[in-house]
Amino acid sequence: MRDHPRLPTSPGFWRSPLRGPWFTSVLGLVLLVGITVLFVTGLVSYAAYNPGLARVNDQTPDKGVLGFYLFAWPTDPVWLYRLTQGVHVTLGITLVPVLLAKLWSVVPRLFTLPPARSLAHALERISLVLLVGGGLFEFTTGILNVQLDYVFPGSFYPLHFYGAWVFFAAFLAHAALKTPAAVRTVRGRRQESDDLVPPRPAAPTVSRRGALGLVGGGSLLLFLTTVGQSLGGPFRRTALLAPHGTADPGGGPNGFQINKTAAYAGITAADTHEDAWRLVVTGRTTTVRLSRAQLLRLPQHSASLPIACVEGWSTADQWWRGVRLRDLAALVGYDGDPPDVLVESLQRHGAFRRAALRANQVADGRSLLALYVNGEELSPDHGHPARIIVPAAPGVLNTKWVARLTFGDL
Repeated sequence: MRDHPRLPTSPGFWRSPLRGPWFTSVLGLVLLVGITVLFVTGLVSYAAYNPGLARVNDQTPDKGVLGFYLFAWPTDPVWLYRLTQGVHVTLGITLVPVLLAKLWSVVPRLFTLPPARSLAHALERISLVLLVGGGLFEFTTGILNVQLDYVFPGSFYPLHFYGAWVFFAAFLAHAALKTPAAVRTVRGRRQESDDLVPPRPAAPTVSRRGALGLVGGGSLLLFLTTVGQSLGGPFRRTALLAPHGTADPGGGPNGFQINKTAAYAGITAADTHEDAWRLVVTGRTTTVRLSRAQLLRLPQHSASLPIACVEGWSTADQWWRGVRLRDLAALVGYDGDPPDVLVESLQRHGAFRRAALRANQVADGRSLLALYVNGEELSPDHGHPARIIVPAAPGVLNTKWVARLTFGDL
């Protein structure tokens, strides 16, 4: 039955003349470079969240040795996270046609019988299941996250993190076995004997180079309709495939990208009214409660900084003005080098309503409790009456609707 030409288990079922070692090898080498960059930039993004700093930042408490490389995320250059996460998301979307073409090129092997000819062959087939399944899982969850569609069970953060390690382990094993042959095939441009070559190929409708051109054209189209979200400003209008926020931010000084509105976070005018809202600052020697008017009487400082989020979008630089975090630390007993700080929001539910910042982030003179943006008071959706803005930090660490700051070693 497996040789019946109408069954996918038969070599005669797969007749496309495009399949073969050269076509598969070219796609594989592109993915070798691209997926390696994706993995590295993904690890960098994980480090930027500072999961080794405090449990409130750590969405993967069982990471164990997988957190071996974690380091204190720097504040320079201010566009660092904007660059690394922009590359991660844009490249991931751009590689989708290459990944699909690669899977199409090797799909006959998924139906090979018997499924295992030996123990070594069985282990190879299992690794392929992890490779294909892991690749589809990582790309699918990543794209859904970019589109703000959290339809998968569980939290994106641990699912994508643990899935990445499983996928990349299988990817490395596969690359170690296949890369030397792929390089020889591409360099020699010779059609080696291979089980992917159909025994009775159909008449060609496009050349292999033409097929690669179609794949490359699809990737280029996805790149052009995605990269604008990372560039920000007027380029964002070209990012047709990127989410443009849960609400229109409107025009004026506050007219730039948001993901979470005040209404979505459950923040009401009663919560932020000047008679009700107080910022509670706790430190080594004391606790102070400050109204917005009292904050405005403290020395004000400005910084031009972007916001960059894990979904890959970023804003152009916005002009923020407010009180330096290190000055607030000095108010509660930290006159020298400031410590870490735990930031808590008025938001009562949801991830990252609390976030921790490292001492080097607090010490940077551009790290502000912002009260104004682009010369105007913060709008409710941008965190009125006060929000955090820190150079190079992921957007979720730039907490909005700040209610409490607790300085000290976390």
